Amino acid sequence: MSAPVVVVGIGADGWDGLSPRARRAVGDADVLRGSARQLALVPDDVPAERVPWPSPMAPALAGLLDAHPGRRVVVLASGDPMLSGVGTSLVRLHGAGAVEVVPHPSSVTLACARLGWAVEEAQVVSVVGRPVELVVPHATPGRRLLVLGSDGGTPAEVARLLAGHGYGASRLVALAQLGGPAERRFPGTAAQWPHAETDPLVITAVEVAADPGTVPLAPVPGLPDDAYAHDGQLTKRDVRAVTLARLAPLPGRLLWDVGAGAGSIGIEWMRVHPSCRAVAVESSAERAARITHNAARLGVPGLAVVEGRAPDALEGLPEPDAVFVGGGLTSEGLLDTCWAALRPGGRLVANAVTVEGEAVLAAWRSRVGGELTRLSVAHATPVGGYTGWKPAMPVTIWSVTR
Repeated sequence: MSAPVVVVGIGADGWDGLSPRARRAVGDADVLRGSARQLALVPDDVPAERVPWPSPMAPALAGLLDAHPGRRVVVLASGDPMLSGVGTSLVRLHGAGAVEVVPHPSSVTLACARLGWAVEEAQVVSVVGRPVELVVPHATPGRRLLVLGSDGGTPAEVARLLAGHGYGASRLVALAQLGGPAERRFPGTAAQWPHAETDPLVITAVEVAADPGTVPLAPVPGLPDDAYAHDGQLTKRDVRAVTLARLAPLPGRLLWDVGAGAGSIGIEWMRVHPSCRAVAVESSAERAARITHNAARLGVPGLAVVEGRAPDALEGLPEPDAVFVGGGLTSEGLLDTCWAALRPGGRLVANAVTVEGEAVLAAWRSRVGGELTRLSVAHATPVGGYTGWKPAMPVTIWSVTR
């Protein structure tokens, strides 16, 4: 073993399914780490000391090298250790040079083999230790999803979620103990899922189908206004789409949504890509609670909500890649704080609907540059027996790159 730690993937087929290389690594180990179930898959004649993971597991992963100095350590992992597995955690903690990985076919690969699905055409969603609502942005008609869960109750949670969002017609198959002698299937639909529990080693395959009348929510910015619970403090759909285009969300980037209202800007920023992050800052406790509800409902439960009044509430927040200011422009020091916190190359976008707010934006444009845009939107409404245009209040948008 060239690295201090070797991670060996092992499937439900246990020792019989390991490659010669994986068997050699386990046989040469001084210490085997893994769950009690994984350790029990190794034959008794393998002489290594067997140490099960404690709960919680994270501190033991961080201290793994110090816990076994000078000894050859092999960590057992389920399937492919680099697919939402312990291998990823160890590499992040100790570096790629300290970890050698011997993979096994993943549950995703095995599931696609059983179902006849192309791996590259299936969307993998991990809800291991995470909210099941993360499935929501991927639930659009015709998509194939593979949901990795923590236990045998995950398929039922996925079914309830889909049915609650108008996708009860979706076909589900929970595949348990893939590759092992106890492999079995649990089929059903989201609306009539008959299996409260399946098996701890399970992956949920979903063919998404909409119920009659369900209107799918697109992944692009500009969701319908009625997708949000709100009290009127909402960046309206057309303005929201333009605002997010100016913010230019990219994977892995962090947004501050200041004066968040219903949370729509931060929510749609996060819906662009699973790695996008956002912090919604809102002074109203009632609205802050509503933002949390909206975020979960629309599939981004990881949206951080900070209750407080900016700029004071911004102190201590992680450095943003983009900032949106949707309210409070005339608050003393607000834009100064946002501008100072913004990373080099980051984007700041602020919207104003009042003359006083416009004056603030014009002053900042004179100071640091950027682009001012006035957006006017009108909607067709009945006028007697005819149709006329009802204009909304014009919005002035300032966008600038630091």
